[in-house]
Amino acid sequence: MASLGSVGRNSHKFERPPFNTSSSSSSAPTNSSLKSNGGGGGGGGGAQGQQHSARPKGPTSNSRRSITPTSRTRALPIDYDPESERVRVAVRLRPRNADDPPDADYAECVEIQPELKRLKLRKNNWSSEAYRFDEVFTETSSQKRVYEAVAKPVVESVLEGYNGTVMAYGQTGTGKTYTLGRIGREDPSERGMMVRSLEDILASISATDSVEVSYLQLYMESIQDLLAPEKTNIPIVEDAKTGEVSVPGIEIIKIRNLDHFLQILQLGESNRHAANTKMNTESSRSHAILTVYIRRSANEKEETDTSNGNHVPTVRKSKLLIVDLAGSERVNKSGSEGHLLEEAKFINLSLSSLGKCINALAENSPHIPIRDSKLTRLLRDSFGGSARTSLIITIGPSSRHHAETASTVMFGQRAMKVVNTVKLKEEFDYESLCKKLESQVDRLSAEIDRQQKLRENERGELNKLLDAFENSSAEAEKRFLAKSELLQKENARLASEMKEVLQELDMQKQQNKMLIDEVARLVTSVKNTKSLEEENARLESELNDVIKELQNQKDQNIIMHDEVKRMEMNSKHIKQQKQDNSAYQKVLAETTQMYEGKIADLMKQISDIQVSLEKNEVENSRYHKALVDTTKMYENRINELNQQFEEERARAGEIEEVNSTKELLKEYQNSVQVNAKKEINELQMRLQEMNQLHETTANELRLLSVEFKNLESEKATLENELHYVKQSLEKEEKRRKESETELLNVMKGVPESEEDFEEKVSYMHEHLTKKFSSLQNPNNSNRTRETILSQRNTITKICEEVGLQKILSLLESGDLDVQIPAVKVVANLAAEDSNQEKIVNEGGLDALLMLVESSNNTTILRVASGAIANLAMNAMNQGLITNKGGAKLLASASSKTDDPQTLRMIAGAIANLCGNGKLHVILKEDGAIKALLRMTRLENTDVIAQVARGLANFAKCESRRFMQGHWRSRSLLMDDGALSWLVANLNTTSTSTRRHLELAICHLAQNEENGRDFISSGALKQLIEISEGSAKEDIRNLAKKTLRLSPLFRKELRSE
Repeated sequence: MASLGSVGRNSHKFERPPFNTSSSSSSAPTNSSLKSNGGGGGGGGGAQGQQHSARPKGPTSNSRRSITPTSRTRALPIDYDPESERVRVAVRLRPRNADDPPDADYAECVEIQPELKRLKLRKNNWSSEAYRFDEVFTETSSQKRVYEAVAKPVVESVLEGYNGTVMAYGQTGTGKTYTLGRIGREDPSERGMMVRSLEDILASISATDSVEVSYLQLYMESIQDLLAPEKTNIPIVEDAKTGEVSVPGIEIIKIRNLDHFLQILQLGESNRHAANTKMNTESSRSHAILTVYIRRSANEKEETDTSNGNHVPTVRKSKLLIVDLAGSERVNKSGSEGHLLEEAKFINLSLSSLGKCINALAENSPHIPIRDSKLTRLLRDSFGGSARTSLIITIGPSSRHHAETASTVMFGQRAMKVVNTVKLKEEFDYESLCKKLESQVDRLSAEIDRQQKLRENERGELNKLLDAFENSSAEAEKRFLAKSELLQKENARLASEMKEVLQELDMQKQQNKMLIDEVARLVTSVKNTKSLEEENARLESELNDVIKELQNQKDQNIIMHDEVKRMEMNSKHIKQQKQDNSAYQKVLAETTQMYEGKIADLMKQISDIQVSLEKNEVENSRYHKALVDTTKMYENRINELNQQFEEERARAGEIEEVNSTKELLKEYQNSVQVNAKKEINELQMRLQEMNQLHETTANELRLLSVEFKNLESEKATLENELHYVKQSLEKEEKRRKESETELLNVMKGVPESEEDFEEKVSYMHEHLTKKFSSLQNPNNSNRTRETILSQRNTITKICEEVGLQKILSLLESGDLDVQIPAVKVVANLAAEDSNQEKIVNEGGLDALLMLVESSNNTTILRVASGAIANLAMNAMNQGLITNKGGAKLLASASSKTDDPQTLRMIAGAIANLCGNGKLHVILKEDGAIKALLRMTRLENTDVIAQVARGLANFAKCESRRFMQGHWRSRSLLMDDGALSWLVANLNTTSTSTRRHLELAICHLAQNEENGRDFISSGALKQLIEISEGSAKEDIRNLAKKTLRLSPLFRKELRSE
C-alpha cells in the first residue's frame, strides 16, 4: 500500500465566507488551557480514557441564529437525533515507514479494534487505555472507505443546504494531506476527500446550480491566497452587527467540471509552503482551507406572496470547508532550525489556540477564546457554530511518538463533546426573482417600445393625414381664393358691363330724347306745313277771287294790260311755287314716313332693350344674390374650416392622442392581464404536476431508502467476508512480491535529506554550536544519531538486497511515481561518502544530470539537485560534475523554476562547486555565478543563505590562490556584480548569512586588484564596519588585517 507520508498538492478560489456564530472579544483567561508540546497540536491536557458525553442540546442564545434576514429555519425531522449535530470524530492509523521502530516494539503502542470502533493506547506491556470514536480505520483502509464514512455524510448535508466542515488533525507525517488532498491522477483509488467531495457535488447538482471554490493558507499567522499568490496578508473582516466573518479580496473560481477542479487544486498545492524535516520529506508549513460554495434552488414548493400573487423562489446557499491543518511537531524530533523553527512556532501556537477553543466548548465555558488566532476565527462556524463537522485524526504506530499520539487522541475525545446547532440556510432567491422581474421589465419595456413605435407610427399617419388635410385645406383655400378672385373679376367685368350698358342706355336715352325732339320738331314742322297748306288754300281762294275779279275786269282798261301781264307773271310764279310745294310735300311725306319707320324701329328697339334690361336686371339680381350667398357660404365654410383646423391642431397632440393612447394602454393592459392569467394558470398546473411528481418521487425515495438499508446490511456482511479474503490474498501477495513491495514502500518513505548537501567541513562556529547543543540535549543528540543510523542502515540494506544498478535504472522510468522515490533513495545514498564512488561508477551521476536537464517536475529537480550537491562535497566528484557540464545544467535549471526549495538545492550544489579553486574559470564560463546571483530574485532567506555560502567559498579559494601566487588578476566575481550584491544585502540578512557575506567581503579585499572596486562601490566602508562591529572575533581580526596590509586602503583612509 502507498505511504500516507508524502502527498502531491493542488488548489482553487474564494468569496465571502458567511460565518454566523459570534464570539466574545474578551481577554479574560479561559477555565482550561492546552499545553502545546508539539505532539498533538494543542491536544494535551484532560483525563485520559474517558468516554465522550454529548453536550446538552438546545440553543439558548440568539447568537446561534442565522444572520441572513430572509433565512428560514426548518422544523426538525421526526427521526431527529441530537448526536447528529455533534462533531463526528474518526481516527486513522498510518502504515509503518522506515522511521518506525522494529517489529518487537510495533504492537506495543496502538491497537485498533474497528469492529468495536475502539482504539487502545499502550504505555507499556501492563498499562493501556481504551478510547471510543465514531469510526476507527486501520492502516489498510482504502481512501474510498475513509471518505464514505467521514466526509460523504457532510457532503450530502451540504447538498441539502447545511454548512459543513471536514478537517484533518494530527502529528506531522501521519498522512493528513494524503487523506484530504491526494489528487490521484494516475490511480483514482488514491484520491483524497477534496477530489471525491467535488466529484459527488458535481454529480448531484443541476445545470441551474453553481459551485465555486476558494483556496487559502494560513502561514505564520498571515492569510495568503493559494490561487493568487500575489495576495498576501489578507485581513479578516467581521461584521459588528451580525458577527459574520469574511476574507475580502480572495480569489473565487466557478468550477466547470472535475478536470477543471483538479487543475485548480494542483495550482494551489504548488503554491503551498512545504519543507523537508526529519519527520516528513514534504512537511506542510501552513494550514490550508479549501472552501466550496454551493448555490441551489429549493426543491420544495415555493411560497406565494398573497399580496400580489407572484411566486417568490427560494435558494439554498451552503458552504463546505475542507481543512488540512499543518502537522504539530516537536523541534527536537523534527530538527527544525532557523526559518523552519519560526514556522513550527506559529503552527504549534495556532493549534494550541484551536485546542483551547475546543476545551472551552467541551466544558461549556462562558468565554470561548476565538480571537486568540486567525485559525480559530476562520473555523468559528465549525466548532460550536451552525456547521455539520467531521474531524479525522491521524496517528502513527510508532511507540517513539507515544506522547504525540496520546495528545492527538485526547484532542479528538474533547472534540466529540462539541455540539453544533445545524441550521438549514434557505433564502428568498431575490437574485433570480430580480432577474425574472428584470426580464419581465425588459419584455414589457420592449412591448411599450413597440406600442410607442405603433403610436408613433399612428401619430405619423395622423400627422400625414393632418398634413394632407392641411394641404387639401390650403389647396381648397387657394382654389376658393382663386375662384373668389375669378368671381370678383367676373363681378367687376359684369359691373363694368353694367356700367357700359347703363352708359349705352343713357346714350340711347339721349338719342331717344334727340329723336323725340326731332319728332317734336317734325310735328311742329308738320303743323307748319298744315298752316302753309291752309295759307295755300287761302291763297288759292284769294287767287280764285282774283281770277274771278280779273275775269270780271277783262274788259277793263288797256292801262290795265300791264297789270294783267304782271298778274300773269305772278300766276306763273305761283304755279312754280305750287310745283315746289308739291315736291316739298312729297319729300316731306317721304321724310315723315322714313322718320315714322325709324321712330317705330327705335320704339321697338327701346322696348326690346327695356325687356333685355329688365331680364339682365333680374338675372343680375339673381346672380348677385347667388354670389352673395356663395360668398357667405364659402366664408362660413372657411371660418368653420379654420376653427376645425385650429381645434384639430389643438386637440391633435392632446385629446385624440391621449384617448388613443389610453385605448391602446387599456387594450395592452387587458392583453397583459389575460396573458398573465394564462401564465399563472399554466404555472399553477405545472406546480400541481410538480407536487404530484414530488409526492411520487418521495414515495419512491422511501422505498429506495429501505432497499438501500437492506443493501447496506448485505454490503457490510460482504465487506466482512471480503476483508478476510483480502487478508489471505494479501499474505500470499506479500510472500510472492516481498522484495519489490519492500523496495517501493521504503523508497516512498525515504526523506529527501535536503540538509545533507551542506558543507561537511563548515566553519568553527557551526562545530561549536553543534557541540554546545549536544551538551545541552544529550538525549536529543542520541535520538537524532539513532534515527539517522537507522535510516542509513535501512537504505544500505535495500541497496544490498536490490542492487544499486536496479535503483539507478528506475531513474530512467517515465513514471513520476517511480522516478520520485528512486531519486530520493539515491539522494540519501549520496549523503554517505562510502556510497558516492559506487554511485558515480554505476552511472548515477550521469542519470542525475539527465534528470536535471530533461525533467520539469519540481520534486525531481529539487531532490536531484540535492543529490548532486551531496556528490559535490567530494573534490574528485566536483571535477567530474563540471567536466560533464553539470554547472551549466544547474545554471539552466535555476531558470526553469521559481520554487524556493528547488532553488535552495541548486544554489547549494553550485556553492559546493565554488569551494574548488580549479573550477572557478569553468563556473564563470558556464554561467554558474550569474545563475547564483539570479536566484536571489525571490528574496527567499534559505536561497540567499546558500548564495552567500557559495560566494564565500569562491572568495576564500580565490584569496588563497592569490596569497600563494597562483592568481594575480582581478576577481572573477567583480564582472557579475557580486560585490555590489554583497554590500546591498550585508545588513538585511540573518546572523548566519551575514557571517558568510562578511567572510566573502574580507577575502575579496585581500586581492589588491579589487581595491579600486572596493573604493568605488562603498565596500571599503563596509569592511571598516566589519572590522569594528562584526559579531565574530575571527572575522573582525581578518578585516583589520586586510585593512592594515593593503597600501591602497591605508592611503584612502588617510585621505579621508
